[in-house]
Amino acid sequence: MSHHDADDEVCNDSSNEHFQQVLERGTRTPLTRRHLIRGGVGLAALSSIPFLAGCGGGGDDAPAPATPNAPALGFNAITKSLLDDVVLPAGYSYSVLHATGDRLFSTETAYSNAGTEADDWSRRIGDHHDGMDLFYVDALGNYTTQDTGRAVLAVNHESSADAHFFHATGQTTNGVSGKKFSQFGGWDLGTRLESEVLKEINHHGVSVSELRKVGGKWTFQIDSSFNRRVTAQTVIDIAGPAVHLADIRALMVTKYDTSGATSRGTINNCGHGKTPWGTYLACEENWAAYFFMPAGSVDVDARTKVSRQRYGVIRAPNAAATAGSQGWSAVASAGTDSRFGRWDVSAPGATAAQDYRNEPNTFGYIVEIDPLRPNATPAKRVAMGRFAHEAAVCGIPVAGQPLAFYMGCDSQNEYVYKFVSTALWNPADVGGGMAAGHKYLDEGKLYVAKFNDTGTGEWLELNIANPLIAGYAPYTFAHQADVLVNARLAADAVGATKMDRPEWGAVNPKNGDVYFTMTNNSSRTVANADAANPRAYADNDGNAGSGNPNGHIVRLSEQGRASTAVAFSWDIFLFGAEADAGPAINLSGLTAANDFSSPDGLWFSPASGICWIQTDDGAYTDQTNCMLLAAIPGAVGDGGPATVNNSLGGNTGSEGTFIGAALGESKLRRFLVGPKGCEITGITETADGRTLFVNIQHPGERTNAYGAGPFVLQSQWPGVSAVNYLPAGRPRSATIVITRADGGVIGL
Repeated sequence: MSHHDADDEVCNDSSNEHFQQVLERGTRTPLTRRHLIRGGVGLAALSSIPFLAGCGGGGDDAPAPATPNAPALGFNAITKSLLDDVVLPAGYSYSVLHATGDRLFSTETAYSNAGTEADDWSRRIGDHHDGMDLFYVDALGNYTTQDTGRAVLAVNHESSADAHFFHATGQTTNGVSGKKFSQFGGWDLGTRLESEVLKEINHHGVSVSELRKVGGKWTFQIDSSFNRRVTAQTVIDIAGPAVHLADIRALMVTKYDTSGATSRGTINNCGHGKTPWGTYLACEENWAAYFFMPAGSVDVDARTKVSRQRYGVIRAPNAAATAGSQGWSAVASAGTDSRFGRWDVSAPGATAAQDYRNEPNTFGYIVEIDPLRPNATPAKRVAMGRFAHEAAVCGIPVAGQPLAFYMGCDSQNEYVYKFVSTALWNPADVGGGMAAGHKYLDEGKLYVAKFNDTGTGEWLELNIANPLIAGYAPYTFAHQADVLVNARLAADAVGATKMDRPEWGAVNPKNGDVYFTMTNNSSRTVANADAANPRAYADNDGNAGSGNPNGHIVRLSEQGRASTAVAFSWDIFLFGAEADAGPAINLSGLTAANDFSSPDGLWFSPASGICWIQTDDGAYTDQTNCMLLAAIPGAVGDGGPATVNNSLGGNTGSEGTFIGAALGESKLRRFLVGPKGCEITGITETADGRTLFVNIQHPGERTNAYGAGPFVLQSQWPGVSAVNYLPAGRPRSATIVITRADGGVIGL
């Protein structure tokens, strides 16, 4: 089972328009300034529309926005690669910091890479390394923003799609080729082994490990008092707005905690965030696929069924049962051992306090962790909404103003969200830990984005006071807590814009512009293309795909640069494409030095100003493994309007949109290509910009299922590579450390 499968599920069957209804009122040609005025856009709003500065046609045009001083990229672009190794520009090298299965404490056995470990994995580095961040430690063991040569690294562990690599027998579904891990039962060994399932449960979550700079090199410190695992079994507080907390916890009641005040664990953590006060935000992404409904079981009531279908807990409409993709409830002791039984979400008990029917309600949140306080209990911040969270990036903090956190929901046709704190930012809260988290993340307003076809947008508040939510026919909201826990349905109700898989977000520290990757969308068509998702086409060479197989990056600028803004302007920063795709698809003019597909990870370097773009691709992997690119961005509005001419499945049409200024090879270059079958995801750096940390996830993802003989390994990285990180054999996810031979800032 590819871990991409859950992302590709379409759970949004709402009638929210993709703007085709709006656009069909006109000619579907790029909008002009006069068109906007005729259409009733007020003069006060014109200054926020991005294309006006560059559209020409009159002496009264607004001046071009100031572009921050941009440094030049200081490396030669590398070529595309199909090698089973990490490829970097000349003058750069990498080492492995830690990899799947490495022990945090010397009391555990060294990793065998043969699946023979007898422990339960709760004291080892997890699998599928993803989002991560660095936290400096001062002499007293407290958080500091200054580089002290000592830090803690927090790393997400997303999936167990490749769990066969750390089981001795390579447990799979019936040995079917391509099904690397069970999706529908029928295990090779005839059952699920408790020892195997415990490993799978515990390799999810977050690894926290201490790093020290020794001899100029950052190294992982085994046996540090900071070393810690947060797994799918860790006790976590349920936190939210005080006035709604009782209603929230009522929705979380399970046999494990009949008060609903706590839950167990975090799973499928993909993108991440870092708070201004120095805590880590792990984002629960495709958590819905972990649950199981035995054959013949039914949902508790109609509302539960609607909620589960909207989140993918039940994949198909009217389905009475679905098999869990992990099979964690198939362990023989599941009926008596809640570690396994909790993944069965049928309702055999008389009340929710007697079973785990509400267990899905306890997942899908931003999970705050204090990486420097191993005894601090993590918290799920319900006020920030429940969906398939992919990153939670904070806008530029301004003393005396609320904080804004931007979040994507990573599935096809889902939405972009914003949370605005009630509390005003006080820099004295730096180092405030979980107490600061309660202050800023439990009280606030949750919004969802609507991207208008004029290059403007609106933040729509998700509040039951809105008649569109209170009177939403497909689902009856009981109260505001229900709105937060079923945020996807509330976003449907207010008419948010369906996007092409919103994944990572990032904020440009130079101007506050907010960027979001739209990784791809196979369900995009000519009929439902819109201004913010304007392409619908077929990629017919190599790994054929259709819809929007190569993805794009959207960016927005808040009105007045304010965190509390309810209006914004937007454009499309970059379109992913193959260089030879033709101008109708390759709208950003990409070349062999910078063409890419399926942007996923996204991060700005405060030291260099570089926007780092990471890919998680299947459309271009016939020509290159996934990659990391460096971009020097401008600002929203530095480009202009454009027309996208679509052709797909015999249908044709055109869409008006807004494209950022062309970067060319001078401002966009390929910096890294990873090993076979991997995804490049997760990135952070030291404060001086001279050491870059990058995660290599699931190398060898396309390895065939285990059968009668040994694995036919697509990759053997990092054990067989330039660094030969042992033990060799099966591939492993890992965090790598990149430096320059001359000690300079990475990328410049």
